[in-house]
Amino acid sequence: MNRTDAIPGYGSGYTSGSGNGAGGRKDEVSMDTKVVDVPERGRFEVRVDDRVVGLASYHVDGTTMTLPHTEVDPSVGGQGIGTALVAGVLAAARERGLTVLPYCSFIRHYIQQHPEYTDLVAADDRPHFGLETADR
Repeated sequence: MNRTDAIPGYGSGYTSGSGNGAGGRKDEVSMDTKVVDVPERGRFEVRVDDRVVGLASYHVDGTTMTLPHTEVDPSVGGQGIGTALVAGVLAAARERGLTVLPYCSFIRHYIQQHPEYTDLVAADDRPHFGLETADR
């Protein structure tokens, strides 16, 4: 089966952030941007006008999603694509009732800058990722 699911709410015009994912501007991506789960490849893809321009690899074991790596095509860097990708991945984890292990530094930084996502990291795992004070 070759299943791909677009993440609701992460379609055309969605973005937040700039550069390292710390921002929150909504005017940076004006292209048709979608975050899609491609489970048979173990990754989420971010697509602009149906072209894959980034990915976040993942592995789910029980109720935990491990997030080791993200990458975005340098030709679209600085346009909020990585931020849209991470927001879509974290929204999918929340929707599925999963906790996350943010080994990827970009995802970890995003969570630090958006403490509303800290609860996706199990309390016992937060110190390991430098998130022990992010929820205060």
